[in-house]
Amino acid sequence: MALFLSTFVNKVDKKGRISVPATFRAALSSQSFQGIIAFPSFVLPCVEGCGVDRMEQLSAGADNLDAFSAQQDDLSALIFADAHQLAFDSEGRVMLPEALISHARLGESAAFVGKGRTFQLWNPEAFKVAQDEARKRAMAQRPTLKLSPEGEGR
Repeated sequence: MALFLSTFVNKVDKKGRISVPATFRAALSSQSFQGIIAFPSFVLPCVEGCGVDRMEQLSAGADNLDAFSAQQDDLSALIFADAHQLAFDSEGRVMLPEALISHARLGESAAFVGKGRTFQLWNPEAFKVAQDEARKRAMAQRPTLKLSPEGEGR
């Protein structure tokens, strides 16, 4: 499974093309689809991004919900109906649809934000604010992570 680390700010050209960071492309190189899957976050002003393997996991998770339930219908509409398969061009760029650019309020640049098995695309200034708020919450709440034994959870 792909692992996305660090934050990279790249330019968005007038056609909506953006270079995907080389480390992100490398993480996705073994996937069946050579590109990224992107959809508007339904909780934040950013774009959620991942590889096709993660979308398959999300689909399996949605299949575990009651068929035709409001929860399944809502999540399917918010994730899969708005998802875009964005193939890499010969220079490692993808073409961002206007709907994604508008949702994340992207201008001349976008921040690729590694989130482990997924990543997000943010307006760089908006991400700075969100990251500062997250840091303040974490300092106040002191969250912890439960780690799987070595070799599990992969």
